[in-house]
Amino acid sequence: MGKLAFLFPGQGSQAMGMLANLAETHPKVRETFIQASTVLGYDLWQLAQEGPKDSLNQTDRTQPAMLTAGTAIWLSWRAMGGKVPDFMAGHSLGEYTAWVCAGAFGFRATVALVADRARYMLEAVPQNEGAMVAILGLSDEIVKNICQQASQDQIVEAANFNAPGQVVIAGHVSAINRAVEYACRAGAKTVTLPVSVPAHCSLMKPAAVRLNQRLSEFAIEAPIIPVVNNVDVAINSDPNTIRSALVRQLDHPVRWVETLLWLKSQGVDTMIECGPGKVLTGLTRRIEKNIVILPVYDQDSLDKALKITGEM
Repeated sequence: MGKLAFLFPGQGSQAMGMLANLAETHPKVRETFIQASTVLGYDLWQLAQEGPKDSLNQTDRTQPAMLTAGTAIWLSWRAMGGKVPDFMAGHSLGEYTAWVCAGAFGFRATVALVADRARYMLEAVPQNEGAMVAILGLSDEIVKNICQQASQDQIVEAANFNAPGQVVIAGHVSAINRAVEYACRAGAKTVTLPVSVPAHCSLMKPAAVRLNQRLSEFAIEAPIIPVVNNVDVAINSDPNTIRSALVRQLDHPVRWVETLLWLKSQGVDTMIECGPGKVLTGLTRRIEKNIVILPVYDQDSLDKALKITGEM
């Protein structure tokens, strides 16, 4: 019998009106958002439902919103008797959601933590000096070589290995522009991501130093469910090792393809994307077509996933 893994998305999956349908029948959704709002000092549910959209898309608002949404769906899943997965993993910010749902991090403390993380990221690079672009249609090695050629005296690096032929690069805007020019000459398509923070590259080192200090005071328990981390593609339960991996995650690439393939190697054949949207569902289908991937974001998708996993 195959194993089950839960995946938690990061920034980019947020949307106005997210989880509104689920909140109609699952009180855990509103309860979770109320808890987060108390920590943050503003109404996170109202922001997620009514916007303004530009505010929801600001890194310091998006990260707590995504953490809260993923946690709310997980709590609704468990309240419905949903199966406990064999593994969890999260993409970038989503890894924090995984640690919360795995029982290693307290929810309220993590809301405050990711709000600080987002602030450190915003303050690490002056506004409009950093960018992230998805390079489509080239191998990982070609993208890495392009980044080396384009960097010159600046920084541009592979930041997310999302799927075969889909690598996100991050760095200084002018270096990114050079890399995009080289990539297009090599036959790639490119998509500029709507973010102001060049995450998972060397420009985040100042943020990583601050996050390291912040995490040194952060309480971590041994997780009940194993979590595969982004930076090492490894499972750890020691608090100091977890802290170290999260610090390095900030200025190192997200190894998502390797994470998915590792889960498959452990016997996982069914995965649930626990969060608004279907970003990880699309990536999973590109990485491994034989894995069943079920996004859960509203009542219908929750019912479908409960039924399928209940038959496992």
